[in-house]
Amino acid sequence: MSFAARFILYYFIIFVSEARVQEYSPVCRGLLSEELIKEIGSYRHVKDEIFRYVLDGDFKRRTYDELAKFVDIFGGRPSGSKVLEDSIDYMIQLTQQEGIQDIVTEDVEVPHWVRETEKLTMVQPRIKNISILGLGKSVSTPSNGLSAEVIVVRNFDELEKIPDKDVEGKIVLFDPKFTSYSETVVYRSQGAVKAGAKGAVASLVRSIAPFSINSPHTGNQNYEDKVKKIPTAAISLEDADLIRRIYDRKEKVVLNITMSSTYDTKISRNTLIDLKGTNYPEQLVIVSGHIDSWDVGQGAMDDGGGLFISWAAPLILKRLNLRPKRTLRSIFWTAEELGLVGAYAYEEKHRDKNHNINFIMEADGEGTFAPRGLVVGGTSKARCIVAEVLKLFESVNATTLVESNSFGTDIDVFIKKGIPGATLHTSNERYYWFHHTAGDTMNVEDPDELDLCTAFWTSVAYIVADISADIPR
Repeated sequence: MSFAARFILYYFIIFVSEARVQEYSPVCRGLLSEELIKEIGSYRHVKDEIFRYVLDGDFKRRTYDELAKFVDIFGGRPSGSKVLEDSIDYMIQLTQQEGIQDIVTEDVEVPHWVRETEKLTMVQPRIKNISILGLGKSVSTPSNGLSAEVIVVRNFDELEKIPDKDVEGKIVLFDPKFTSYSETVVYRSQGAVKAGAKGAVASLVRSIAPFSINSPHTGNQNYEDKVKKIPTAAISLEDADLIRRIYDRKEKVVLNITMSSTYDTKISRNTLIDLKGTNYPEQLVIVSGHIDSWDVGQGAMDDGGGLFISWAAPLILKRLNLRPKRTLRSIFWTAEELGLVGAYAYEEKHRDKNHNINFIMEADGEGTFAPRGLVVGGTSKARCIVAEVLKLFESVNATTLVESNSFGTDIDVFIKKGIPGATLHTSNERYYWFHHTAGDTMNVEDPDELDLCTAFWTSVAYIVADISADIPR
């Protein structure tokens, strides 16, 4: 398929977002100089060069092929596991083979939670095995499991209204309907604490997803020191709806649950790859993705795609002899899934130099489907500069700027410190179908869309790292 034909193929948009889309042209007239606007516009030919190289040149399908090889070799890469550390070594070697030697790793103490036995059976009103996935860092049940009656609630307010004596010794099933990830995920992350505080012996959550083929979605959850820790897991939409129907008919539902796991800490590493800037090497534009994943699935979408487009950016610029004025740093975060652990460690370690971060980008949270623009955090002027850069991508319909100061990804750690940044915005309608499930495999990835993401990500990073103006805070 030709370069022009591929542009036409992807010239569509189905846009769904939890944040706010902003039209910046009128807003920015008083914030950006004509000189800066013209300067940004002059990068169109560089953008075209990068796109030609990735979509029709030597880098065509390279991102997809390398990601597939990586995923096939390592599969899931849980925090603290040997396979995660082996995958980090692999990425370092792969980068060195491309002639990039400015690579540093930084040790990070990370959680190491390993799921073992997990079984859930409805024993009343009938016998039925129920698919289950324990949530991150869940404690175990007694070795012989536990059986208890179920209380089904839609939200925390409904649970709070039930007297503690009616919750004690029960299993609480949180049954929220998926609205948006940011709104609904609290039932996964906080459910065990809310149920435990009222005396429940375990908690379950309807998977945080809009679609299911009897596929539970795992994810992290957080205990509190003052609340007894209880086992907690996700079940599929289908089984949650089944239990809800029976419960609403006033029939007693009894479940038997057995869960075992181990938990300790290990040493992992953040990986930093630098393409040094020509004029201001101390200033950084960061592209990033996290290299760890959940133990179910293969971590191809979350976040293998984001990892590999961020790996590709400095490599492509080096191949094309495009050296930006500022240093382009690619970071592979470790232990994102269990609490942004790598990002917090990096921010603390580099705190006295983080004023040199000009802009920070991460591809995570929407997958590497067809790019539609960026979700941007920062000041009005910072967003205006990025909006002007995005105008260069009209031909691939990737001009959308979504306002947000909360991303749910590693760069949240930096955005909250006032550092401007962005995440990749894509046609992500199917993202939460596969998110944190056994279905996160290479079958979710499309080579042409991945090429578009690589070209877009590399181009934006280069332009931001090379323009005369800093991204203001």
